Amino acid sequence: MKLHHLFIIAALMAAVSCSNQASDNKLRLVYWNIQNGMWDGQTDDYQRFTDWVAAQKPDVCVWCEAQPIYKTGTYDKLDNIDEWRADSLLTEFWLRLGARYGHKYVFTGGHRDNYPQVITSRLPIENVERITGNPDTLVAHGAGWARIKVAGKDINIVTLHTWPHAYGYNVPAKDRDRSKAAFEGDKFRRTEMEYICKHTVLVSPDAGNGYWMMMGDFNSRSRVDNWVYRYADDDTKLLVHDYIMSETPYLDIIHEKNPDNFYSSVWGKARIDFVYCTPALAGCVVQADIITDDYTRPVKSQAVPSFREPSDHRPLIVDFEF
Repeated sequence: MKLHHLFIIAALMAAVSCSNQASDNKLRLVYWNIQNGMWDGQTDDYQRFTDWVAAQKPDVCVWCEAQPIYKTGTYDKLDNIDEWRADSLLTEFWLRLGARYGHKYVFTGGHRDNYPQVITSRLPIENVERITGNPDTLVAHGAGWARIKVAGKDINIVTLHTWPHAYGYNVPAKDRDRSKAAFEGDKFRRTEMEYICKHTVLVSPDAGNGYWMMMGDFNSRSRVDNWVYRYADDDTKLLVHDYIMSETPYLDIIHEKNPDNFYSSVWGKARIDFVYCTPALAGCVVQADIITDDYTRPVKSQAVPSFREPSDHRPLIVDFEF
């Protein structure tokens, strides 16, 4: 029997276990790549954004691209852009926004640039590790490993945002065509993913029985969606998720809950935002969806045509019951 099939069986067994526990032990996760620190929200001091979040009543939020970068309504970088790399300024920003939807705890993942991930929570957050890689293996936009406690259980949260380009990391402009032709961007993402997993979920020999979730903008396609994409079996675009499915205990929660459907997580036709859970945690998932509503539907910006409003990605919401 294949390893992945064993993980699915374990998830079904965990579902029975979770269903026998107290029904009021619930957790709602909101994950969203909010495009340049919710650039669209600058026009009203993020009121539409925080009103939408408050309406979802989340317990934990994971924000990808959590830092403001550009001036309101423009493609001009903020005058104090370098100051935003300091965690104190970013934390202060999210403490202010989080207070509007009932979250008073903030965790900032590791980041080398202006594209960090941030977790806000109504529950205390333990900072386990802020990940940026090492000189041999860089994690371009960083990653993070945090922990919260729900129903007496330690819930590990791994956030990430992989390299977005077809060419390799730090490849000079004059060499990018060659790099694209060699699929170096896909290969770099695969290396990032292995590094992140080996420094988070795979540090535990019994991780499949633990409570782990991993989410982010993976900038890559999954083989389970290839009935839509129809890439060749050996296409490098599939490398990242092939690694996750073959080398880790993680299950793709959106796919597990919607196996016969395809939902884009961006303004175009692609699912590149994922929430993965280990079998023990997957068994406690009640519902998992990619959300498109009147607010979250991406619309081309008239001010900066390369941007979407409110974001070029759609949010994911996952409900757990322990």
